Amino acid sequence: MRENSHDGDSTPATGPDETPDDHAWIAPLISSVVTVPSGLLALAYGALSPMECGSCNGAVADRFHDSYMTAWTVLCIGLVLALIVLIATWAVPHQLRYAARRVGLALTAPTVVGVTFVAFMALVDWP
Repeated sequence: MRENSHDGDSTPATGPDETPDDHAWIAPLISSVVTVPSGLLALAYGALSPMECGSCNGAVADRFHDSYMTAWTVLCIGLVLALIVLIATWAVPHQLRYAARRVGLALTAPTVVGVTFVAFMALVDWP
């Protein structure tokens, strides 16, 4: 008999593991506790950043304004992306076979906030 054929002595293939994961809520909860406050702090800092150049005028103010508008757009898009990843973390089915995917998404959400904030800081032409 061929190696891949099914004979009466072999065990039939079982379906995917549908075992419920009792601890599926831990990774999304920790990610939420880290991502939401850090995202709000990044948003608040980004919104208050124009005060840094409140007394600027001329070319310095123009350079700051142009770079700030680009950086603000990047910050907003990055924070929305982090929120989408956080929602996806909660939406992953609560089964053991999805545990790695759930933890990966849970780690990605705060990482996106951090990378977005660093990109914001790097894009602004500070006076």
